[in-house]
Amino acid sequence: MTIGIIGAMSEELEILLKEMNLESKECKAKMEFNYGTLWGHKVVAVVCGIGKVNAAVCAQILITEYKVDKVINVGIAGGIGKDIYPGDIVIADSLVQHDMDTTAFGDKIGQIPRLDTFDFKCDKELVNLAYTAAKENTVHKSFVGRIVSGDQFIANVEKIRWLNEEFNALACEMEGGSIAHVSYLNSIPFVVIRSISDNANNGAEMDYEKFKLVAVENSTNILKRMLLSLIK
Repeated sequence: MTIGIIGAMSEELEILLKEMNLESKECKAKMEFNYGTLWGHKVVAVVCGIGKVNAAVCAQILITEYKVDKVINVGIAGGIGKDIYPGDIVIADSLVQHDMDTTAFGDKIGQIPRLDTFDFKCDKELVNLAYTAAKENTVHKSFVGRIVSGDQFIANVEKIRWLNEEFNALACEMEGGSIAHVSYLNSIPFVVIRSISDNANNGAEMDYEKFKLVAVENSTNILKRMLLSLIK
């Protein structure tokens, strides 16, 4: 089994890449694909860059060229749910692309036209593994629910509240929905895991440099526990 691990920014995979037993490194579509072993598993770890197109291209390369069996996406997100605070973890059980809008043709906002699903559901086994791993962190809380994605940095409080009301979303970011979309089209199990940086819905913020350390440590620990629990 080979697992694809995607982060949008280099900071998100920094510790993980240091722990890898690297066997090869290739540049494709201006992304660096790191192949090797990590905590007993074959993995391909890659920084995809910010935004849905980068993330989708990356996911398809992992699936088509590296034949990964599962995809795990880790990174940072803004909180939406009122009980979610910086440092907390949100594990997606489903994802929607909130900036997809063909309501003029009668579609619900977020619906990708002519696709047979509204949301992209994460693999239940991976969600359970991630949640079990996240709960071992007793400093921050862990949540499971919907994450929404779009090619927009959302800073407007009213927009954040709208995302909560329209999609019942717990967090928003810019890559997970497209990784979920590609994984769905290829019938590849996936999960999206996010560390929360801030939440304009309840006024919670954290200094970015401090948060970055917390987020990287959280995601690395969750991934380690997940991979150690996965059957090879």
